Amino acid sequence: MTFKYINKTIFTAGITAVLFLSSCEKDLDRMPESEITSASVYANFSNYKGVLAKIYAGLAVSGQEGGDGNPDIGGIDGGTSNYLRQYFQMQELPTDEAVIAWNDASLPDMHNMTWSANNEFIRAMYYRVYYQIAISNEFIRETTDEKLSSRNITGQDAETARLYRNEARFMRALSYYHAIDLFGNGPFVTETTEVGITPPPRIERKNLFSYIESELKDLENILKDPRTNDYGRADKAAVWMLLSKLYLNAEVYTGQSRYSDARIYAEKVINAGYSLKSNYEELFLADNNVGNNEVIFSINFDGQHTRTFGGTTYIIHAGVGGTMKPAQFGINSGWGGLRSTKNIVNLFPDSNGTLDKRGRFHSDGQNLEINNQTEFTDGYPLIKFKNIRKDGTQGSDNAGDFADTDFPLFRLGEAYLIYAEAVLRGGGGSTATAVQYVNLLRQRAYGNTSGSVSSINLDFILDERARELAWEATRRTDLIRFGKFTSASYLWPFKGGVKNGKGVEAYRSLYPIPNTDLSANPNLVQNPGY
Repeated sequence: MTFKYINKTIFTAGITAVLFLSSCEKDLDRMPESEITSASVYANFSNYKGVLAKIYAGLAVSGQEGGDGNPDIGGIDGGTSNYLRQYFQMQELPTDEAVIAWNDASLPDMHNMTWSANNEFIRAMYYRVYYQIAISNEFIRETTDEKLSSRNITGQDAETARLYRNEARFMRALSYYHAIDLFGNGPFVTETTEVGITPPPRIERKNLFSYIESELKDLENILKDPRTNDYGRADKAAVWMLLSKLYLNAEVYTGQSRYSDARIYAEKVINAGYSLKSNYEELFLADNNVGNNEVIFSINFDGQHTRTFGGTTYIIHAGVGGTMKPAQFGINSGWGGLRSTKNIVNLFPDSNGTLDKRGRFHSDGQNLEINNQTEFTDGYPLIKFKNIRKDGTQGSDNAGDFADTDFPLFRLGEAYLIYAEAVLRGGGGSTATAVQYVNLLRQRAYGNTSGSVSSINLDFILDERARELAWEATRRTDLIRFGKFTSASYLWPFKGGVKNGKGVEAYRSLYPIPNTDLSANPNLVQNPGY
């Protein structure tokens, strides 16, 4: 069973028992329907990989049936509540990288940066994060040495079960990383928490940082070596990359910088045998799972087996409209939603990718200036993710609805940029090496050395991260780290809800805890400003 093809309908058992949040609102009931009990599933070792697959699939699809059907959380459409779709929106829509034309409920509040604690998209992300933590906890709880022994699971099967358990711990740490970045504080539960007895306690941001760090520091010694696990599953390099990102943002999360550690863990990734894919555009195609030695950890999709209206299906469809030809993106229609602002377009020497292959935008029939966010023709769509294979053929879904394209959550290109930034921020290492790593990315983008630079500074790194990582769900975190997310020192169209942009309240560097969860859990405290 490879993790390119994950079907969540296989095993949903045990998840009903894990949902710790008796504090959940009733209309966001996160209990999937299943008559299979934990005992019957975990009694047989042959079921374990399927249950682990459910955890991985939680980042990709939203429900128990056909991807989005019978969704894991209620109160919002399954495709809309998709983990990656909402994470993309949380990280991209309030920034210069993306604006969306749709007027769905409170969606316009995201780019305008006027959201409240009742925003349903923020609420969907919050519950999706904690649902992932919940199902991970259940698997971890059910695979202790004591429970394996009681079920007569021994020898190699027991060793494999321990590996699966540690991968589930990584997945839990990943969702807690999203929680610390998006919400700061929040409920905290592990496999030792009693289920459904009392509302979970609150953990403060600094303490959550220490927990994530300790989990990852333990896992870096016990997961599989880099590039030796199945495609799409976590290994030591995924742990190193997550630690590197955690340390890079430590000053935001805790008030204490950890740039030396960020550099050290980026180096571990860089020295782990990965290599840049020679063609940048192939990183984002329908067969980007083939021959890809750059990606460290991906969220996997398949137009036949992981059908969802979230994930890369959403990113691709939503970014096509106007005079764009859907067939050139391997889809049957564009949804006329996502575009970039002129701030991002102007980071490149041209808008058609002739010089820098990363800077390809659709300009035909489009206005560079955004006068009306709801008009798809205002703003340039970024041409990046496609449901097209390297040979030009469409992905596996003949109807053109669902994408095969995997989402590269961690890749070597970002490790190079983390190293460079950490060096510039005083984290040790070599400035010459930092310049070399940046130039490796730019030489790939330009196809030659014409884009190479001889020196770099922090402003350049922020721009280079946008050039390299646009629409890869990093921009909000980057702008916060550089002090440009809320302040008036850096503006983009409709930041703050006005055409030319304006500074917004500093508290918006964190999203609010949903009011529904605050009402149900007396242990929680709302983030300042909300």
